[in-house]
Amino acid sequence: MVTFNYQFNQQDILLKVSNWCGLESVFVNGKLVSRKFNFGVNSTHKIKLSNGSSCKLQLLLDGQSDLLSCRVYKQDELMATLKQGKQHFIDSKRLMEAATLATAIGVCILWLNF
Repeated sequence: MVTFNYQFNQQDILLKVSNWCGLESVFVNGKLVSRKFNFGVNSTHKIKLSNGSSCKLQLLLDGQSDLLSCRVYKQDELMATLKQGKQHFIDSKRLMEAATLATAIGVCILWLNF
């Protein structure tokens, strides 16, 4: 899971991106405001902040640098560009694989004991 956090005028914007199932979720002050599945190299979420301002979050995957970027726009003005590297994806994937393997082994052991 990759997360991007941005704070604007006392509003916390959180974008969670699953590198396993393609689910993207956007939260403003802890409240889910947008969710969708994406399996492409870019994605856009258009949301309204609690003060009525429009905000756009744009995800971009750069194939050359393996960076995942999140551009934050307010009223179509670029406010920030947040970046995560490929290593985060690899570490997350390894952790998930290890947890899945441990669960499968545990189920097999339980099944053999019955």
